[in-house]
Amino acid sequence: MWIAPEARGVGLARRLLAELEECASAAGSKMIRLETNRTLHEAITLYRSAGYREVAAFNDEPYADHWFEKVLTAGPVQRVR
Repeated sequence: MWIAPEARGVGLARRLLAELEECASAAGSKMIRLETNRTLHEAITLYRSAGYREVAAFNDEPYADHWFEKVLTAGPVQRVR
């Protein structure tokens, strides 16, 4: 996920992440996994604050330095407004 600099600071990334989680849960997914680069400090902070935990690498993405996963809970994901 990448947010243009002029659109940052209004919670868009957090809302997009919540929507992703809701769509994944509605589709029957039990877990979300994602990765990011070490230079994307805001993304790392977002994922950790949204309940993702850092895990061992699960793919060979050459530009990834951090891998995260989150177990989705049953029921609707709480929306961030």
